[in-house]
Amino acid sequence: MGSIANKQMICEVLVEAAKEDKSVVVLCSDSRGSGSMTPFADSYPEQFVETGIAEQNLVSIAAGLAKCGKKAYAVSPACFLSARSYEQCKVDVAYSDTNVKLIGISGGVSYGALGMSHHSAQDIAAMSAIPNMRVYLPSDHLQAKKLTEALLEDKKPAYIRVGRNAVEPVYEEYEKAGKDIPFELDRATVVVNGAENTDNVDAVITACGEMVKPAKDAARILSEEGICTTVVDMYCVKPLDKETIIREAEKAKVVVTVEEHSPFGGLGSMVAQVVGEYCPKKVVSMSLPDAPVITGTSKEVFDYYRLNPEGIAKKVREALA
Repeated sequence: MGSIANKQMICEVLVEAAKEDKSVVVLCSDSRGSGSMTPFADSYPEQFVETGIAEQNLVSIAAGLAKCGKKAYAVSPACFLSARSYEQCKVDVAYSDTNVKLIGISGGVSYGALGMSHHSAQDIAAMSAIPNMRVYLPSDHLQAKKLTEALLEDKKPAYIRVGRNAVEPVYEEYEKAGKDIPFELDRATVVVNGAENTDNVDAVITACGEMVKPAKDAARILSEEGICTTVVDMYCVKPLDKETIIREAEKAKVVVTVEEHSPFGGLGSMVAQVVGEYCPKKVVSMSLPDAPVITGTSKEVFDYYRLNPEGIAKKVREALA
């Protein structure tokens, strides 16, 4: 299938589910186009709600529909969904335990040139801090499909952050072989198993979202240099898969985390906390800086801050040194 946006795959799954399940409803805050939800709105107008630019209302209405038995999917830019409607996410969704899936589109630095007002570099920390709120960052469209299908089957609140643009598939080899990708809800996936042919793993890289693909490519670069690396796709940031973190960290000399997020309260902080408690060793975190990021496309921003295969490989070498 090639590279497609995660949000597009989420829409495709919801459109398919809504054929038989009339309880599936999608709500947008003037974001059906940017959220790739136009096909759903056109196919099932009676199951679609447009609130306009009113993110707080979006979340509260979604919670009300969920209390009436609907499976509500609230779609809005991650920067506004995780900040402007934070109280509604906390009280109406999580505290009230409503079946609302919050889809944060154009997450991280996806909005590029629009700057800090439209970036969401705090959402992992903010949403993870809410009791009863799960947080997911699918790494490609194949995983986004599995995640959306799994979440259709439960009634618990969740926040799903996806980027704006198409991303290169992480699990392309499974798709080409006609096989299902490895997926288990709330369990991380080992993308590159450095311990497969040796007991001597140099580093384990734990990444989430759009950082998984460059982490996987970095492992290939390092392998060519004789550096053995494991890569973990921690799409389930909350609940964090502590078991996998501990198991893989115990085999490695150093742990490196990579995320499209602030250096505070995200994946790096969580992994360091687990490693520090259960198997103390060096943890190095790669993230966006604690400052407004430069203006540019996602790729330009990632390259500038070395959140790319070469930069990750360099960080692993430095950590080992």
